[in-house]
Amino acid sequence: MASSSQPAASGPRTDFFRQLKPVCVALSKITIRSTEKPNAKEVLGLIESLTSLWTAQASRDATILDEKLAEYVFFPLSHLLRHQDQYPIRVIEATIKLISALVQYGWKAKLSQELAHQLLIFFSLTISGGTPGESKPREIPEETIIQGYRAITTLVTATGSSTLVPASSASAPENEIIPALGTGVTVVLDGIAAGVPVLIQLEALQCLEAFYTTIRNNLVLARFLPGTVSTLSRFLSPPSSQKTQRRVLVRCLEVLKLVLVNVLSDIKIRGILHKLKEEKPAQDDQTAAAKDDKPNAELSPAWLKATTAQVKIALSSVLKLRSHESEQVQAALDGLCITLLDECHASLADCQSILVETAMMVEDVEAEKSLHQTSLQDLAGIYPELENIIKSTLYNWITGLPRQIQANDDRVKKLAVRGILRATKLAAALHIDSATLDESLGDSLRDSVVSLMRDSKPAKVLDDIDSEGGLSPDNAGTELIPYRPVLLDLEGQKTTREEISTLISNMGSQEQQVKLAATMLGSLRDLDGLDQIASFWLSFELLKATYNQTSDLDELFDLSSLEETKNQEAIFRELYDFSASVVSSHSDTEEQDWRLEAIALEVTAFAASRLKQDFRPELIDVLYPVTTCLGSSVPQLRRHAIATLNRLASSCGYPSVSDLIIDNVDYMVNSISLRLNTFDISPASTKVLTMMIRLTGPKIIPYLDDVVAAIFAALDNYHGYPVFVESLFGVLSEMVNQGTRSDASHLLLEGNSASSQPIDHRKRKLPSRGIEGILETLEQRAQKAKKLKIETEEYQKEGKISHSNKPWGTEKSTSEAKSLLDKLESGMPLDDEEEEEDAKGQDQESAVEKAKAPTYTLLSRIMTLTQHYLSSPTPTLRKSLLDLVGTLSPALANDENAFLPMVNALWPVVVARLYDGEPFVVVAACKALAGMCAAAGDFLGTRFKTEWWSCSSPGYGSGSGSSGVGGQNGGLGKWLGRVKAEGVKARGRGQRGGLSSSFSFSSCGNGRIGTGSGSGTSGILLPSRLGASAGGEVEDIVIGAKSGGKKKQQKEQQLTESLKSLSITSSPAPLSQSLSTTTGGLSASSSLGRFSQASQIWDAAIQLITAIVGYVKVDDDMFDEILDLVVDEISQQKKNEELKAALDAVNSDAVWLALYERGSLGTGGVSSIEIPGRVEGFEFEFVQLGEVSV
Repeated sequence: MASSSQPAASGPRTDFFRQLKPVCVALSKITIRSTEKPNAKEVLGLIESLTSLWTAQASRDATILDEKLAEYVFFPLSHLLRHQDQYPIRVIEATIKLISALVQYGWKAKLSQELAHQLLIFFSLTISGGTPGESKPREIPEETIIQGYRAITTLVTATGSSTLVPASSASAPENEIIPALGTGVTVVLDGIAAGVPVLIQLEALQCLEAFYTTIRNNLVLARFLPGTVSTLSRFLSPPSSQKTQRRVLVRCLEVLKLVLVNVLSDIKIRGILHKLKEEKPAQDDQTAAAKDDKPNAELSPAWLKATTAQVKIALSSVLKLRSHESEQVQAALDGLCITLLDECHASLADCQSILVETAMMVEDVEAEKSLHQTSLQDLAGIYPELENIIKSTLYNWITGLPRQIQANDDRVKKLAVRGILRATKLAAALHIDSATLDESLGDSLRDSVVSLMRDSKPAKVLDDIDSEGGLSPDNAGTELIPYRPVLLDLEGQKTTREEISTLISNMGSQEQQVKLAATMLGSLRDLDGLDQIASFWLSFELLKATYNQTSDLDELFDLSSLEETKNQEAIFRELYDFSASVVSSHSDTEEQDWRLEAIALEVTAFAASRLKQDFRPELIDVLYPVTTCLGSSVPQLRRHAIATLNRLASSCGYPSVSDLIIDNVDYMVNSISLRLNTFDISPASTKVLTMMIRLTGPKIIPYLDDVVAAIFAALDNYHGYPVFVESLFGVLSEMVNQGTRSDASHLLLEGNSASSQPIDHRKRKLPSRGIEGILETLEQRAQKAKKLKIETEEYQKEGKISHSNKPWGTEKSTSEAKSLLDKLESGMPLDDEEEEEDAKGQDQESAVEKAKAPTYTLLSRIMTLTQHYLSSPTPTLRKSLLDLVGTLSPALANDENAFLPMVNALWPVVVARLYDGEPFVVVAACKALAGMCAAAGDFLGTRFKTEWWSCSSPGYGSGSGSSGVGGQNGGLGKWLGRVKAEGVKARGRGQRGGLSSSFSFSSCGNGRIGTGSGSGTSGILLPSRLGASAGGEVEDIVIGAKSGGKKKQQKEQQLTESLKSLSITSSPAPLSQSLSTTTGGLSASSSLGRFSQASQIWDAAIQLITAIVGYVKVDDDMFDEILDLVVDEISQQKKNEELKAALDAVNSDAVWLALYERGSLGTGGVSSIEIPGRVEGFEFEFVQLGEVSV
């Protein structure tokens, strides 16, 4: 080509040529001249200018671009390529880009074969950096390599079908085609190797696709098939595939599919396939293969056999990608398998088994497919041999499932289960019905579940719920708590459990699922252990899946008359009967696996959800057994029982579980009573009864007469078994807790003759009316006396007797009463009239008794029963009974006629528990007595007084002489003194005590004042604050003396002498020294402080004292003892406010005096006391006292 050649004259073409000419001329001058160091920057600028002009014209109007313009532009580039080593790599990259544009828009298919080969070799050598196998003279940038692959793709696309490789091998000698093409293919395959950047891999795959798409010569493509398939399979096989990006894997699978189809499709080699059918079996394959190695030899059947064998090996490694996590990779793999099965059905017949197996595993059956897209189901309909492969593959998967399910990798388990699911759906769609498959599937599922159950270990820490705490009537509604998994409940087995559940739910047709469930049920009763549990669970899940499939159709059609529906109902009835037998046997044996019972509970709930209110008759058989599961020691079974009760209540139309049990309480109570009457002393019976009472609340109490009677009988028969007796009283305690609830008060007062108003025995302080009130009271008393005197005088004047000195009534009635009394004393029979009157009185009493509410009567019987067991050797039972007494007392107090006799009977045994050897029993006794005080009030006054001073009481121990609170007296007061000493010592306050026992009292007038031990004083003395130091500190005291007396000095002298004669100890002795340290076995552990046992007992004793003072009438001596005992407690601010209020209500002056003596009224001594105003005849003044010797 000459540089002076000009294109034909035309408008746009001429203009474009004028733009190209100066740039080409300038570039030619540089490249033609043989300079050692060309200006690379200038060359690069000229090449980029040419590229810009060419691509811009191609985007505007590519029709004016032809091979002549391309040759004109390529002329200076050809000189540059001769000396390419003198130019930097960027110039070479720009040159490759420009040549690629010239081929694409200029030469197109008119490029000469020689130039095409030269350009292909140039591009290949540039990418590889030199001749393959030799060292690279310089490093090639990634951008240059990418541009080289793009140029090869453009070159092959433009000239591959005609110029580069002729369609017929006769058009060009093999030695001219293969070298150039081989170099290009080798470089392209090197770009697909692992470790290469992703962009280079994608461009290399695109280039390889161009080779196998545009080249039509099958003989040439077959030459490069082994290397291509080998490289691609090695790249797609683990571990290389695990490190490769998804888009590269997908693209590589697409290219592999294209390569195999373009070389080995049935259409491409139909001649060979025809020859293969006619070939004699005795033909020597090796000889044929040797002939094929000759140049230009045509493809033969021997070549096909050898090639397909190698392709099968390659595919076996490539198809391992079916376990890849990416859905895109699996979709591409599915496309590869389906395409090869369709396009290469005959040529790759040996690969059909692995292709079908992979397609079954990776095919997405849920995805929507186009009508033009071929599926495995379509191919199985076309080729019958594929159906047999599908059946054999499914059988192999089913039989191998137990082995696969034991793998440590969860993904292997997931793929195995998912493959069977997809295969069963495909078999159902192809109407493949095989009894062998069904039987093997059932056995395999059972064996797989058993293997998983054996491998699973129970959790070390159970996520238990407070089952009993969650069964109160407030939250016992119909909220459907979801069931937790019974089998495979570990978190690590969640994926496997979900896959197996999905397999069971979607496995095959509905008829197949029913048959499989029937097969498992047939052998269910003959199995045991894990096999029985697995078969039970699988049969239930299969039947549940069939009902879920038909639920939508049942809304539109009535299918109950179909034979399949009848079989389904019969099988489910058999399953329900087995479940009912399992649940009923819960309380009979403890050896049964809880998982079997939990599945039976789920079956029962499912049956109720289907039958709705028609299930109510079945509650007679299953409700009590389900309730017994609430008493199980397994938390998972208790949780299942709660969820089942909620479902039963919801399905049967009950608002809550409480209403469910109340509506069916008759036969539930009968079942419980029957067990107790038949001496069934299993803990389950009492636990179930406790749970049932807690579930239903107070509404069930009136129905428990027979149960309470049975409990009383059991207590009589088994009173020597402390644990069982304690469990029975636990039931009674639950009855009491529910019967005494605030919302159950109407049940206690219903039909009761007693007042519905609560009885309040609290002592309240009388309001002070002042001087005017006193005068008014005196005036009223004077008027009443005057009126009585006047009436007496009037009666005497009229001759009437104001009061009879004889018994009221006539002489006849008096004689009748006397005769009746004589008959009763002598034992003579009464007359008929007398018997009628006596019977009438008894009927009235029984009518009053019958008028009481059933709940009240029941709780009264329970409270009366406690007195016989408060002396039980079990401390916890004694404590629970005392708590029961404290709870029942306020609830039964309204009917005093019935309650006070019970208090009278309980008093001796309850008060004796104050001196119990167990601290927590003593605390419970204090609380029980406090509740009895609040309920009985003054009825206990005499009893507490007797117990307070009783020397025969267990509380009277060996103290230290007469020291201690209570003086010479023993009983409850003495016991409280020791309790206080130990409690104060335990709290670390032993140095703060009360008055010493040397403080005595004597009377002076009508009041009690502190005096000396013999000498008297004329006047009222307010004692000074105790605890002054022995150093003789001067204190101010207020003295009231008659005005107009002696001189002030004389009064002070008399007062000083009087104080010297007093026997008041200025520093009281510590309680720890004056009290006995023996407190009935209690030890004061000061290290625990207020948490010690002695401190807790003292706190409970303070509550008891508060109740005694606040509700019971106490005499003055007992009150003084109590005040002296607790004054240290009430002297502390913001503590025991209730106790101080109770004491103030009885005698506030005494409380004030006691607090004043201890200086607890203020911090400023006498100055903090408000001095009273002037009273007629008296005056108040401060008197300074000197040192007082005591």
